[in-house]
Amino acid sequence: MRLNPKLKEKIMESLSAVLPVTGIVLALSILIVPLDLGTTAVFLVGAVLLVIGMGFFQLGAEMAMEPLGDGVGVQIAKTRKIIPAIVIGFAMGMLITISEPDLQVLAEQVPSIPNMTLILTVAVGVGIFLALAICRILFKISLSTILIVVYLLLMVLAFLVREDFLAVAFDAGGVTTGPMTVPFIMALGVGLASVRSDKEAAEDSFGLVALSSVGPVAAVLLLGIFYHPESTEYTVTEVAQVETTRDVLVEFLTGLPQYIREVLVSLLPVVAVYFLFQALTHRYQKSERRRILVGFVYTYIGLTLFLCGVNIGFSPVGTYLGSEIASGHMKWILVPVGMLIGYFIVKAEPAIQVLGRQVESVTNGAVSEKAMNTCMSVGVSISVGLAMLRILTGIPIQYILVPGYLIAFLLSRIVPKMFVGIAFDSGGVASGPMTTTFLLPLSLGACHALGGNIMTDAFGVVALVALTPLIAVQIMGLQYKYKMKKMQQIAVDTGLDEEEMDDILDFEEDEEDDREDG
Repeated sequence: MRLNPKLKEKIMESLSAVLPVTGIVLALSILIVPLDLGTTAVFLVGAVLLVIGMGFFQLGAEMAMEPLGDGVGVQIAKTRKIIPAIVIGFAMGMLITISEPDLQVLAEQVPSIPNMTLILTVAVGVGIFLALAICRILFKISLSTILIVVYLLLMVLAFLVREDFLAVAFDAGGVTTGPMTVPFIMALGVGLASVRSDKEAAEDSFGLVALSSVGPVAAVLLLGIFYHPESTEYTVTEVAQVETTRDVLVEFLTGLPQYIREVLVSLLPVVAVYFLFQALTHRYQKSERRRILVGFVYTYIGLTLFLCGVNIGFSPVGTYLGSEIASGHMKWILVPVGMLIGYFIVKAEPAIQVLGRQVESVTNGAVSEKAMNTCMSVGVSISVGLAMLRILTGIPIQYILVPGYLIAFLLSRIVPKMFVGIAFDSGGVASGPMTTTFLLPLSLGACHALGGNIMTDAFGVVALVALTPLIAVQIMGLQYKYKMKKMQQIAVDTGLDEEEMDDILDFEEDEEDDREDG
């Protein structure tokens, strides 16, 4: 049977994201933390399911979520009625978030909040802020201004909430903008802006992901003010004890029915919304309807395999490795190991590659995809290193987040508007599935072994990874602004027109690529 070329492409992208982590785990098992053959087999089967599941899921989300988001956005913009826009934005944000795999993985690992309580809280937060983001585009409100206001409100809430909820709240903001929500929300923004004909329309299409990722932080902080859990005891996720290859197969087959049911429950509301939207608008032709329905099937298969592979084979080994490294004499090796994983995770993240091409396109090559990706990789590597350092030293997360966000907001006042939207959108896409499924369990295992506070010290790694692009992309924006000023000055001095300057920029970009390729 010939594999769908697009599905094959998505599976290869997933493989490129999972392979570096798998290689690092196998290297650690040889050099530092020996793993028995049973544990290694469970991990590898989990990794295979993760790769196949992510491939199916990403293709399914692209086929179903993007056209649905674009259609909803266009319809909202055409009606120009604020109340329906708010209601639709809230409902869609909430339903899509409930189906987000990264959020489900995070909820499984938070000891003090019941899974469904956390998922629904985060979903409500995304719904409210997606509605706010839609209003921003319709009323042409400055993204930089609105982000500064909402983040100031977050800082006020952070002083009122228990410290236990702080890191989890910012992690929730990172995981909700994952492979399910990002295609829908970005397509929604494009759909909303496509109806407008003004010159700011393209710039305003960015920023929906940024605002939607603020909602969960605010919602979980509010939950922390009013909700007082009786116990915050963390139970370490044990790796399945297996002796034969048959035991490995039985372990995964036994767990599979649970995820088949859970995924069905989370996806049905989204499918129902699609049928309702189509019945009301008749927007999609027969071929488009078939493609969207196939996309939902792919999404269902992918999400089921993804969660099964993560929860049974992949994450437990991450927790075990973190625990074993922190218990030994070489606990400080957590920092370089984390930095190495962070560097390769973001390098292989498909959404980051899309972001790099997007930045190169909108800057006409003034900021290259290679420069963008390198900047992101180094930034995320530093973020993960800081997260591991927090576990070892107990540095409060606000000591890193507050200066980081201050730098990001100062930059937002001086870089081109377009880069502000791209930067804050990219914060969510950087903290992809690998951060939640491996880095967070690694942190939890290490923190538990050191006897630290799980809620304050272990959580926060997703938040720090999500912070990096806010600074990195805007630094690229400064580079773009400097290049543009330089080219404008040359144009004034030499009398060249805009088209001739673009030709020079294209030539310089090709020359730079040739030098980098040797």
